[in-house]
Amino acid sequence: MSPDEVDTLGQRLIDTALAMNERGINNGTSGNVSVRVPNGLLITPSGIHYDQLGPADLIEMGFDQSWSVVASGSQQTRPHSEVGSLRPSSEWRFHLDIMRERSDVNAIVHAHPTSATALSIHDRPIEAFHYMVGVAGGHDIRCARYATFGTEELSRNALDALSDRKACLLSHHGIIAVGPSLESALSVAVEVEVLAAQFLAALAIGDPPLLSASQMDDVLAKMASPDGYGSSPP
Repeated sequence: MSPDEVDTLGQRLIDTALAMNERGINNGTSGNVSVRVPNGLLITPSGIHYDQLGPADLIEMGFDQSWSVVASGSQQTRPHSEVGSLRPSSEWRFHLDIMRERSDVNAIVHAHPTSATALSIHDRPIEAFHYMVGVAGGHDIRCARYATFGTEELSRNALDALSDRKACLLSHHGIIAVGPSLESALSVAVEVEVLAAQFLAALAIGDPPLLSASQMDDVLAKMASPDGYGSSPP
């Protein structure tokens, strides 16, 4: 990719991270965002507020786990003496592993939204209480088994929970949402938090009735069709 292409894609990544906080699914620097580039990905650095980032402050990682600060172009936001302190997000491992294993994924959003995280503390998946659960690609939104943040074990658990899915909860942690673009990954992440809040409200009354497997199959088929969810009227 040319420096201009990296700058453009990097700014879109930063805008997605900012939108994640603006839309209430994350706070501070606790989440992270990545986007695919040839032979690897761009990812937000660890511990830097998103409004302080420019494209050149992002981290480029290869699938061989090599990495470097982009640090090119005129949009660099910090002095060269500080660039050496920039490091990949502590969750770089599952970003890299998901991109490596899932050719359909070009962007990943990881966040700690309140309602979804509350469910994850109870290791509770989001079940088929509402048809919109289908936006994550299946009959439910799984909760990955707990593992310490940043570890290979967490990455393996996340990959298992994301099998044939576009999102999962992480036990005692937060959520991961994936998609073919930054916009789609963010959209799924926001929808997961909306569903989590609705599910918690329904659980306050009692265990909610769930849609059947055949009903969810119908939902998924309709969502996948050209005239399915999100399509424009003729």
